Amino acid sequence: MVELKTDAALDAMREAGRVVADALAAVRETAAVGVSLLELDEVARGVLTAAGASSPFLGYRPSFAPVPFPAVICASVNDAVVHGIPDGYRLRDGDLVSIDCGAVLDGWAGDAAISFTVGTARPEDTALIDATQRALDAGIAAAVVGNRTGDISHAIGRVVRAGRYGTPEGFGGHGIGRRMHEDPHLANTGRPGRGYPLRPGLVLAIEPMLTAGGRDDYDTDPDGWTLRTVDGSRAAHIEHTVAITEDGPRVLTLP
Repeated sequence: MVELKTDAALDAMREAGRVVADALAAVRETAAVGVSLLELDEVARGVLTAAGASSPFLGYRPSFAPVPFPAVICASVNDAVVHGIPDGYRLRDGDLVSIDCGAVLDGWAGDAAISFTVGTARPEDTALIDATQRALDAGIAAAVVGNRTGDISHAIGRVVRAGRYGTPEGFGGHGIGRRMHEDPHLANTGRPGRGYPLRPGLVLAIEPMLTAGGRDDYDTDPDGWTLRTVDGSRAAHIEHTVAITEDGPRVLTLP
């Protein structure tokens, strides 16, 4: 079931989105060579707690997961695409890191992700992150009244394929509101003019995930959560929560 949000609900979601943005900014500022992924998770927990927000990630267990998710961020490094579980791994110079974070505030959710390099960046990683940002920007630009979800998917997919990148098959964005994951599903490739119609009040988490090796298949770690590229190539993931409005797309997870 798809719920269209009122203007008041969008304003409330904007506050949740602001908490997410603050948490991601704090994690990015803390990330450095020698810092562990668990330490990054603690930083995000502190931001959520200070804001009076809770985490929609912590304890979340979808049908594919063997155990509930144990953290408030997903921390995916290098060949990990998404859903990486924070552990004692300490960041190294040149690591490509993707951090996904959510927050629930006053009953409304926000969800966003960033990708960045630690220390010395490889040119190919910078290009991958830039392409992922362009894919997100293209998806947001297509998030207008009168379009359909397929138009967003197509806009993202054009950037993915133009750069000869891959994107994990079956994974993509989603509706969001009172719960982190709501209908409709939002693929990262697709045909224009297809899918659910974009109406005012629809809120979507738009989240391109690009893999440098160009393949759409993936492996899943024994933890049942972490998705990795099959060829060991690196991946990037950037996300915003975006509302469809009569005045155009409204990004709810900006700082």
